[in-house]
Amino acid sequence: MVAGLVAVLVSFSGPFAVVLAAASAAHLTPVQITSWVWAVAIGSGLSGLVLSLVTRMPVITAFSTPGAALLVGSLGAYRYSDAVGAFLFAAAGMTILGFSGLFGRILARVPRGIVAAMLAGILLPFALDAFRQLPGAPAVVLAVLAAYFLGRRLLPNYAVLLALGAGSVTAALRHELHLGGVSLELTLPHLTVPTLNWSALVSIGLPLLIVTMAGQNAPGLAVLRVSGYHPDDRLLLGGTGIVSVLLAPFGSHGINLAAITAAICTGEQAHPNPRLRYVAGVACGFFYLVCGFLGTGLVGFFTALPKPLVAAVCGVALLGALLSSLAGALEDRTSREGALVTLAATASGMTVAHVGSAFWGLLAGVGVHLVLQWRQRLPRDAQPDDETPDHEAGVDRVEHR
Repeated sequence: MVAGLVAVLVSFSGPFAVVLAAASAAHLTPVQITSWVWAVAIGSGLSGLVLSLVTRMPVITAFSTPGAALLVGSLGAYRYSDAVGAFLFAAAGMTILGFSGLFGRILARVPRGIVAAMLAGILLPFALDAFRQLPGAPAVVLAVLAAYFLGRRLLPNYAVLLALGAGSVTAALRHELHLGGVSLELTLPHLTVPTLNWSALVSIGLPLLIVTMAGQNAPGLAVLRVSGYHPDDRLLLGGTGIVSVLLAPFGSHGINLAAITAAICTGEQAHPNPRLRYVAGVACGFFYLVCGFLGTGLVGFFTALPKPLVAAVCGVALLGALLSSLAGALEDRTSREGALVTLAATASGMTVAHVGSAFWGLLAGVGVHLVLQWRQRLPRDAQPDDETPDHEAGVDRVEHR
């Protein structure tokens, strides 16, 4: 339950700001913005809750953060109904790709160490950001850190909750919580009839499909696999695609597998028994549904939390997943260099063609791995005579059986 709550807290206090920025850039009406909030929250909650119950795995779904970032610069150039048509186009593409199984088969061929390194690269900046907040808010951050590690020693299952509580109390005592303008109101959806505009399909729909599949669903599947689960990619990707299709007319730009928040719910901090961690997925889905129906009020609460508090809680909540992924990245000697490149490229946070660093890190790591494996498999007489042997260069030779 606690892990699910923290996952929703992290989602609405951080990535959701990108959605609001996109809505603001497109000059949407309050009714359209409220419906967008309702659609992405209900979609995330419904898909995550049902898929977690069906698969008995902690399946965490969320709205597409890189997709929302893409919309900041492109949404305002088209009518909102044209944008909704592009959302529907992208959702249909996600559904077809998901049920075909092609995306999952490609990802399954990537070495496990490189996949783990991609996850580590995604999580590392959040752990670092927790400590970057120390100079500006030492009291809040130290309270979170102290409560977390003390909780890890005494009450491991509630360490993150203790950290959140200690940080919140400290922030309140320092008058850093500003909740005066928060009010709970029932949110109602607004249907927008989609229209098809070829320019919008090319400028919004196609890039949205690519960044969601590459930037969200690929890391999302990786989180589950690195955590020891064997997800049915057709069910998960196809299921989130159907939900995206149904909610696109209400403003949802896409529902997909989560990566960062999923890591909070798939590790030991969620539950010591992996078979019972699906409860965290159910809880996360429930809290998303609550946020959807109470809409702007809860969003206002989450966005009112001080950034150092959210960053510190997020950082400690992801430490366990970061440790596991780093260990997995180094486990296979044959893919360590590729994994290192993946880790560095992913952690860099670079964005190329609106596609985030997770995809490019994975691509770079696989490329390095293939080149090195091809080089090692060359016949010995095909290698240059002046090549320095690996053992003379201080490099352990990889044994091939």
